[in-house]
Amino acid sequence: LCGNGFHPLLVQMENKGSDEVEKLKTKFLSAWHNVKYSWALKSKTSFSRNSPVLLLGKCYHFKAEDDDSPAEACNDASDEDFIMGNVEAFRKDFASRVWLTYREEFPPLPGSTLTSDCGWGCMLRAGQMMLAQALILHFLGRDWTWSEALTLQPLDTETWTTTAAKRIVASLEASLQGSHRPSDHGSPPMHQAQAQGSAEEADAHLKEMYHRTLVSWFGDSPSAQLGLHRLVRLGLTMGKQAGDWYGPAVVAHILKKAVEEAMDPGLAGITAYVSQDCTVYSADVIDSHRAPRAGQASAERSDVPPSPQNNQPVSTSTLSDSRAVIILIPVRLGGERTNPEYFNFAKSILSLEYCIGIIGGKPKQACYFVGFQDDSLIYMDPHYCQSFVDVSTSDFPLQSYHCPSPKKMPFSKMDPSCTIGFYSRSVQDYERIRQELSKV
Repeated sequence: LCGNGFHPLLVQMENKGSDEVEKLKTKFLSAWHNVKYSWALKSKTSFSRNSPVLLLGKCYHFKAEDDDSPAEACNDASDEDFIMGNVEAFRKDFASRVWLTYREEFPPLPGSTLTSDCGWGCMLRAGQMMLAQALILHFLGRDWTWSEALTLQPLDTETWTTTAAKRIVASLEASLQGSHRPSDHGSPPMHQAQAQGSAEEADAHLKEMYHRTLVSWFGDSPSAQLGLHRLVRLGLTMGKQAGDWYGPAVVAHILKKAVEEAMDPGLAGITAYVSQDCTVYSADVIDSHRAPRAGQASAERSDVPPSPQNNQPVSTSTLSDSRAVIILIPVRLGGERTNPEYFNFAKSILSLEYCIGIIGGKPKQACYFVGFQDDSLIYMDPHYCQSFVDVSTSDFPLQSYHCPSPKKMPFSKMDPSCTIGFYSRSVQDYERIRQELSKV
């Protein structure tokens, strides 16, 4: 590409004008970040069989009889491991969380010509993942897992980077030929569940309807309720532009506004609250639970998905008399580096069933923390550039929104700035959360 084909491409691009040059920069930045972050896919994550693994309030034990060897939670454990330990259950639970990563070739972001968030959008993606977990609790309950979670293929670095390189070259050629990007489509309507076969099949169909609709809210188009375009547009009101670095505190406020301003009736029964100076004011949270959203009456509307009760999946007979609240708490766990004394605090937080995770990461490299084992945090990594998916189609593929590969990071490498999230379904839930946190 550099020797024989690259120079003519640049000459043609210069003739196309500055907009095309910007597009070219975006495409090559995407290619660079594909290579830069591919290291994360090369090594498999090992888990000790002698220590419990906590994942968003659920505890897993990998210990097999007379076996002290490390366990790998990524598609490599034997059938005996599955029987003796909780490896399969952990894998299915982890892979059922919604994974939101860098994307490319989506419609231009507000206020820019960028068609990819590679290299700068990781904190926004981490925030989306935390918000998605809150919505899973809201609509499906903590016990829900995706039926296809264990069929996901491991991420293959060599195949992926080769495919990505070919895709970049193809997109460059298409740009030169004047091809247009995928057009923006409206958000999909809430699909209606049809009871077919047994009650169990109907329930599974209903859950899958919620799952697919939930993912579609995070699509990469201007009309997606909680998509990157909406978050970037809200960021503009806070002095942030597409391509800027977003910190965990700013993202917390962006998520709050996105939830509050969402117009889809399915999101009418939930709102968000951001703490002030690391302080959660109980009266404000309780008011958030009770006050109706402007112009919306969630409990009375028949097309609004009801909230689950007692950690059970939603059913049409379950109606909530108040709004659920996503509680976001921006904190700093130390000075320039994270204070080791906070690790037990982070462990306690991630052990709570109400916790929806922590967004933070390493300096300038965000991720979504969902659990821990011993002195390492378990996280989901957004630094994986994938192609645009048109979520307006009724059967869009879900596989790229779920990750088969958990990662671990020593707590000592965690950046001190982060945002902790909780999901509170009702005032009663909030009282329980407050009691639990008082013990931390």
